[in-house]
Amino acid sequence: MKNINKNKYLTPKEIVSSLDKYIIGQKKAKRSIAIALRNRWRRMNINSSIKEDVTPSNILMIGSTGIGKTEIARRLAKIINAPFIKVEASKFTEVGYVGRDVESMIRDLVECSIKMVKASKTKLVQNEAKIIVENIILDLLIPSIKKNKNSLSNFKNIKYDNIQDLNEKTRNKLLQKIRDGEMDDKEINININNTNNTIDSNNFIDESSINNLQDMINNILPKNIKKKVKISEAKKILLEDEVAKMIDVDTINKEAIINAENIGIVFIDEIDKIVSRGRNINFDINKEGVQRDLLPVVEGSSVNTKYGVCNTDHILFIAAGAFHISKPSDLIPELQGRFPIKVELDSLTQDDFYKILKEPKNSITKQYEEIFKSENVQIIFEEDAIQEISKISFDFNNELENIGARRLHTIMSCILNDFLFDVPDKILSGEKIIINKKIVLHSTKKMSLKNNLNEYIL
Repeated sequence: MKNINKNKYLTPKEIVSSLDKYIIGQKKAKRSIAIALRNRWRRMNINSSIKEDVTPSNILMIGSTGIGKTEIARRLAKIINAPFIKVEASKFTEVGYVGRDVESMIRDLVECSIKMVKASKTKLVQNEAKIIVENIILDLLIPSIKKNKNSLSNFKNIKYDNIQDLNEKTRNKLLQKIRDGEMDDKEINININNTNNTIDSNNFIDESSINNLQDMINNILPKNIKKKVKISEAKKILLEDEVAKMIDVDTINKEAIINAENIGIVFIDEIDKIVSRGRNINFDINKEGVQRDLLPVVEGSSVNTKYGVCNTDHILFIAAGAFHISKPSDLIPELQGRFPIKVELDSLTQDDFYKILKEPKNSITKQYEEIFKSENVQIIFEEDAIQEISKISFDFNNELENIGARRLHTIMSCILNDFLFDVPDKILSGEKIIINKKIVLHSTKKMSLKNNLNEYIL
């Protein structure tokens, strides 16, 4: 397969290293996911007939909110060259109820794969298509000049006596102006393909009905319509049309389905929301129904999509849940068995909070630095301030509800909101703000456990 090769596919160590840039701790979870991802490449490089029998080891991540489960999923989507979707289990309903059916996650995965393959193919032909578009625009401009020779007065350095004088040299000058964007505000008439009207299912219409309705609409509406647009817009519209002519749709669909089947990853968040504690008498039957609908998809089945049939045997499923009021063993036994690797994420320590504030590339302190920088104001967090914010966040999580790293957003908002309000009226451009321990303690006094908590608890 094109997407699975030794030069491009990351090693477990590289995957962990990439995750470490954004997520503090959780070594077990990172290692388990890194191994599972690398095993995709390993399976694709097995030469024996046993290759089809090597199924992915799905992962269940267990841990309280705000400790990195969803962030791991977000970062995976950015570092792997594979179809990836994140869904929330709570959005699904049992077959027969109004809502999203479980198989829709596979259709979403195939859609993601289609976009990836299409983008890859587009990149290959884009330069060639761009040249064609420039010539189309040039050809559209020249006839308009025939009707009104005065329009040439807008084009600097172009001289003529009649249309025959518009020679190759002059044509090249006009083409250069198009490329340089000098003509972007000029309007031209172009033919727009009108066959790409898409319908959103809004989760209430089944896919076959959508496709039939889509075909009917496309047959009724005219295939092409003429529209007057600026050249800047025409470039985009025509480029899209030319690229579509140059890439084969059937090839894209086949390759996308192969990619989804073999290297696709589905992250199912909030899986604990479809289980009930202890299977008591008030257990919502619909929740167990969702689990039973989910089982064949995770186990391996064929799902119909508008691009073809997608087999789920080798798709990697990663599920995550806080399991505050239930436990993994409350899942139906069959579904438990489809997630053989269970990883319990660690609660955040005070030292973890400190590292989260300091180390990640997108740490909240760096985010606030950039926010103030947009107003040309410099904000500096002193070491004792970062230590105190870490301590307060850890203490509040222990004494109140544990919301993990999200507590930092609450504390930082409390400390910095007054400064953010005063910029740029009282705190002027070019000024510097120093955040130290004294300011942190003063700002967080009003967050006492007895007073005014509701404003700050997420």
